[in-house]
Amino acid sequence: MAFDFATPVERRHPGAGLQHGGPSNRPSNWPSQKWHRYGEEVLPLWVADMDFISPPAVLEALRARVDHGVFGYGLVPDSLRETLCAWSERHYGWPIEPDWQLWLPGVVPALHLASLALTEPGDGVLTVTPIYPPFLQVAERTGRTPQQAAMAEPAAPGEPWRLDLAALEAAITPRTRLLLWCHPHNPTGRVWRRDELAGLAELVERHGLYVVSDELHCDLLLEEGARHVPLAVAFPELAARTLTLWAPSKTFNLAGLTTACAVIPDATLRRRFAAAIKGLVPDGNVLGLVAAEAAYGQGDPWRQALLEVLRNHRRALAERVARWPGVTMSAPESTYLAWLDLRESPALAGEDSPQRALLERAGVALSDGADFGWPGFARLNFGTTATQLEAALARLDGVLGG
Repeated sequence: MAFDFATPVERRHPGAGLQHGGPSNRPSNWPSQKWHRYGEEVLPLWVADMDFISPPAVLEALRARVDHGVFGYGLVPDSLRETLCAWSERHYGWPIEPDWQLWLPGVVPALHLASLALTEPGDGVLTVTPIYPPFLQVAERTGRTPQQAAMAEPAAPGEPWRLDLAALEAAITPRTRLLLWCHPHNPTGRVWRRDELAGLAELVERHGLYVVSDELHCDLLLEEGARHVPLAVAFPELAARTLTLWAPSKTFNLAGLTTACAVIPDATLRRRFAAAIKGLVPDGNVLGLVAAEAAYGQGDPWRQALLEVLRNHRRALAERVARWPGVTMSAPESTYLAWLDLRESPALAGEDSPQRALLERAGVALSDGADFGWPGFARLNFGTTATQLEAALARLDGVLGG
């Protein structure tokens, strides 16, 4: 089956000129964070949602559910649990059980809930930077102590970022209880090497830490033939202290349906987490659960086609970055996010915020590296059509091209 990843989708004014089946001068009211935050003239390559229509199988399942017409409190269907079990075994070699799954309204709530469930006030919550911004807010928001360790920068332009195990261990204190881990890594796109993960596992075991492993981008590995290995599979000794987070949101472009799953093999840990979150989260999003089952059950052909599009976009972006003096990028090994080092760009010399400068001077919105704990960088989302990506890169040429 052919899928359309080339036709731009109108997201600022979807359905403009039509209302209730007839003509109108008013656009439909479907506001998008990505396309509305920065105004009409800005091209957005920032927040991590894609500009592609979701898989046809997902849309068909949602239409059928909407046609039913009743949206009462739902339950997680057994068929969804079995579908995720089959996906896990087929794609990761991990035969999980249906009762290991706790379905939640998103990964960001899960991070905060884990802190509340597994730590006490004042305990240390540790992560590595740069990192997806909500990680950096969990400790403060839950009354815990934030702890951070910096990754090792690339040894040379184009080389990968590395996990600095010495820095990670130096950040651990007697009060450290929880590690928030991102695997594959957002924003650098790293797929962690076995030796890096082995060192991490040893630290976790020796210091008795719990781990929340955010594996949201694990189905978007960009190297041909690459296969994701969950942390709890690579190191079975960690399974009793690990919550693995998955969601269809990034892979199948379903972020607004707020549906994710915590996979917790250890029964005691699972009961502890489930008891702590009662009353803090709503029941499952009935449409999100339907979409998740269709995505994991029937969406793989679409995903495979998407990966080829993203590989081409990554290649085009790398060629462009190579023309921008002082700008470097380690090619992401996963997902549709690129981490740009803008600190040596002569075009941005003297700018307090490269992201703000590019917004104002090029009309392109990127994510500010300062929000990830690393000022001077920016994250670029290339999960858009080739037409839209080229238009944004042409604008960036005008500022960064020297």
